[in-house]
Amino acid sequence: MSLRIVLADDHQMFRHALRALLARDAELEVIAEAASGNEVLAIADMQAVDLVCMDIAMPGMDGIEATRRLLARHPGVRVIGLSAFADCQFVIDLLAAGARGYITKAEAGDELLRAIRTVREGRTYLCPDVAATVAGALRDRPGLYAALPSLTARERQVLQLIAEGLTSVQIAERLHIAASTVEVHRRNLMRKLDLHNVAELTRYAITSGISPTGMPGSSNG
Repeated sequence: MSLRIVLADDHQMFRHALRALLARDAELEVIAEAASGNEVLAIADMQAVDLVCMDIAMPGMDGIEATRRLLARHPGVRVIGLSAFADCQFVIDLLAAGARGYITKAEAGDELLRAIRTVREGRTYLCPDVAATVAGALRDRPGLYAALPSLTARERQVLQLIAEGLTSVQIAERLHIAASTVEVHRRNLMRKLDLHNVAELTRYAITSGISPTGMPGSSNG
C-alpha cells in the first residue's frame, strides 16, 4: 500500500520539486499540497493522510503549531519537518510537538527519502546537518548527562526508545519485557520528571542527552 503524503510549504516551486523527487518511489503517493498550516489541517480532516512533510516557517500558523494541532486531531499521522535552518531549538520544539523527523531544505533530496523510510518504520530521523547541530548543543552543556540521578538504567532505556518514537509494544519487544512493564516505566518517568505526555518526555530525552534523536548510525543497544 502506498504511503499517502501531504507536502506543506508556502513555496510552490519547492513543493513541485519535492513531488518530482517522491515520484521516484512507487510506494509513495503525494495526495495533496498545502501552503499553510490551516490547509494541512483541512486536508487531514477530509481524507486519510499517512505522512506530512511540514515546512516550519509558513505564514499564519507555523509548522510547529500545525504539527501540534494535526497530531492532536489525527495522532496516527507522521510528520517530518522541513526548514531552511538547522537551529537546535526549532528541532526540539518540532519533535516536542510530535514530529518524527527533521531535515534541512538544503538536504531535501535523498535525505528526504531516507527520512521517510526511517519514519515509516517507526523511528526518528535527523539529517546530518541537524544531527551535528544538536550534538554540538549537547556537548556545550556538560551538566546534561548528570542531571538524571533518580532514573534507573532501565528507565533511561525506556525513555530513549520513547524519544525514538517506538510504541510500548515495540519497546517491550526490544527490551524483552512485557508491554505492561513498559507502561509502568512510562508512568514512573512522568512522575519522577514531572512530565505529562510523550512529547514532553521526548523533549526531555533530547535536551538531557539521553536520546541520540535517531541520528544516522546511532545504536539502539
